[in-house]
Amino acid sequence: MIESVRTRLKVYSILFVTVMVGGIAGIMAAEGFTFLDAFYFIIVTMATVGYGDVHPVTPSGKVLAILVIITGVGTFVGAIANATEAMLTRRDLQVRMNKLNMVIGVFFSEVGLRLLALFSSADPEMEKIRGKLIVTGKWTDPDFRKVSAEIRLHQGMVRVDAMDLAGLQSFTREKRDFLLRLLENPILLEHETFTDLLRAVFHLAEELAYREDLSDLPASDLGHLVFDIKRAYVLLIAEWLDYMLYLKTHFPYLFSLALRTNPFDRHTGVVVREETQAANGAG
Repeated sequence: MIESVRTRLKVYSILFVTVMVGGIAGIMAAEGFTFLDAFYFIIVTMATVGYGDVHPVTPSGKVLAILVIITGVGTFVGAIANATEAMLTRRDLQVRMNKLNMVIGVFFSEVGLRLLALFSSADPEMEKIRGKLIVTGKWTDPDFRKVSAEIRLHQGMVRVDAMDLAGLQSFTREKRDFLLRLLENPILLEHETFTDLLRAVFHLAEELAYREDLSDLPASDLGHLVFDIKRAYVLLIAEWLDYMLYLKTHFPYLFSLALRTNPFDRHTGVVVREETQAANGAG
């Protein structure tokens, strides 16, 4: 919706400027007005104010004024209306995004961080990227974007023999209703990447729930589960980085807690210590 409003605003703005510039040039040529008088006349005409203190007296000037009234008033009103709509739409979008990020925060508190810890512990390539995921309070927007781009290239492979599948099954089964309620939330449709993540996690939970005995699965089925885990794992890391950037920008106190619960940092802890606080640069 915001894109359509921006497009309309752009079109009306171009038309408004075109009519105004053409009108100023035309009225200066027809009436011999100075630039300031011509500009003043065109503005009060397009805005339908019409003080009458400056007005055309030649036939060509009057014809031009009529054309400005016919074309200019509509473009002026359209530009103002669409600018107002764009401002209101942007504010409404910001409110919805704030609510959405609250939902994302709950997801990571209840499910996401635990899954990241489980998946990363069985990732044979984790040590190659762990250092990149130790977020600090000194990170800037470019730092987040750089790491996010690099992490998206990570394969997200996991060793199923190094993972507690039964524990993962129990955890996802416990959180199934929670995930289902999130999927039913209509506001999530506005965030495609997070919706994809939820679907991937919910699908993994469903796959695990349908298997009664995980101790004797054939290699082909384990490979299928690994693929589902990999999909959820890669999406989790990317969404976690985006969420960390959002917290740093809008909620520093929540960002401080997020730093101390980083699932990739083996040396962090919830308890605030002076050395940790200094290193992270967050209060």
